[in-house]
Amino acid sequence: MRRVVVTGLGAVTPLGLDARSTWEAAVAGRSGVDWIRAFDATGYPVRIASEVKGFDPVDIVGPKDARRLERNVVLAVAAAREAWADSGIDGIDPARAGILVGSAIGGVMGVLAQNEVLKERGHERVSPWFLPNVLVDSATGQIAIDLGLRGPNYAPVSACATGSHATGEGAELIRRGDADIILAGGTESCMHPVILAGFTAMRGLVVEEEDPTRASRPFDATRAGFVMGEGACVLLLEELEHARARGARIYAEVLAYGTSNDAHHMAQPDPASVGVAEMMRAALGRAGLEPERVGYINAHGTSTPQGDLAETKAIKEVFGDHAYELAVSSTKSVLGHLFGAAGAVEAMMCVLALHEGVLPPTINYRTPDPECDLDYVPNEARRVQVDVALSNAMGLGGHNACVLLGRAPA
Repeated sequence: MRRVVVTGLGAVTPLGLDARSTWEAAVAGRSGVDWIRAFDATGYPVRIASEVKGFDPVDIVGPKDARRLERNVVLAVAAAREAWADSGIDGIDPARAGILVGSAIGGVMGVLAQNEVLKERGHERVSPWFLPNVLVDSATGQIAIDLGLRGPNYAPVSACATGSHATGEGAELIRRGDADIILAGGTESCMHPVILAGFTAMRGLVVEEEDPTRASRPFDATRAGFVMGEGACVLLLEELEHARARGARIYAEVLAYGTSNDAHHMAQPDPASVGVAEMMRAALGRAGLEPERVGYINAHGTSTPQGDLAETKAIKEVFGDHAYELAVSSTKSVLGHLFGAAGAVEAMMCVLALHEGVLPPTINYRTPDPECDLDYVPNEARRVQVDVALSNAMGLGGHNACVLLGRAPA
C-alpha cells in the first residue's frame, strides 16, 4: 500500500502569520484571544474573539484580488503557498497534485456584504464576483490557479471537522493512486456581528469580561464555552517514495483516518460518546495499531462543559487504562476555535509534536474537574518524544473525524 507523509506546513492563525510562529506561540502558551477588533461589539454579551492580526490580503494577492476575494480565500492561499514553499517541491506533474481545503461557513461575509449592497444601492450594484467568491470551494479553486495544480480538487464541508476530513481524505486520494501530492486543510473567517449573535444565541460562547486570554479553558472545571476564531492551515501530503526520491524533509506520516457521526443532535454532543469512540477505533483499526501505541492526543477540546466531558469519556472508552498514561491537550486554549480550519491546524500541532518531541499545553487549566481526569498537559509544554499522535475533531451535525499520525519513517 502507498504510504503518505507530511512534507510541508503552512498556517495563518491568531498566533502568527506562518506555521513556525503559530507553533512556537502554542508551545509557549501564548493566547491569541483578545477583544474583538473586526467590528464594534459594544453591547454584545460576548466581546472577545481570536482574530488573525497584522494580515493584509494585498500582500498576498495584490490590490485588485484583495478587493474581490473573500478573506477566508486569501488566508487559504497564504497557507497553501507557505506549505508548498516549505516542502521544497519543484518540477512535478501538475496533474498529480491536488487540493482539498474546506470551510465550515465559507464566504458568509461576502453574502452579508452584498446583501447590504442590494438593500442600499439596488440589484444593479451587486458584484459579478459575488457568487464565485462566496462558494465554499472558492479557496481550492484559487489555490489551484495560484499554484497551477490540475489534480483532484474539492472542498470538504463538515463544520468543525472539515480540516480533519480534508486531511484524511487527502491521504486516501494518495493511497489509492489518484495523486502523489495533496494540499489539505481548512480555512475560516466569519468575524461579523450576526455570526457572533448566532453563536451567542446557541449559548456556545464564553462570556469573559476581565481577561480574554483566560476565556478558553478546556477541561477545567470552570470552562464555560468556546471562543470564535479565524485562520487557515494547509498540510502538504505526499506519497512516501515520491518524497524520498526528491530528498524531501519528512515531518511525520499519516497512518490512518477515522470518521463517524453521532446521529444525536445538530448542536449538542452525544453524552454517550458512541460516535466519537467509533471514530477513534476506526483509525486505530485501519492503522493496525493497539491503543497503547498512542502517546498524545490533540483533543477537539472546545472548552464547553458538555463537549469536553463527552470527549474525555470517549477517550477512556477507547483507550481503557492507557487513557491515564497518554497525554491529552487542547490547543484551542491558545487558538480559540477556528471552525473549518481547526482540524487542520490541530493536525499540524500533532505533526510538529512528533517531529520536535514537544507536546503543546492546555493553558488556563487551574481547577481540575473530577469527571475530566486525564493528563491534559496543564499550562506548560512537555518535552517528550511520542511515536504516535491522534488529532480529534467534532462538528455541528454530529460530524466526527480524526487523523492518526506517526513519526517520520526512517
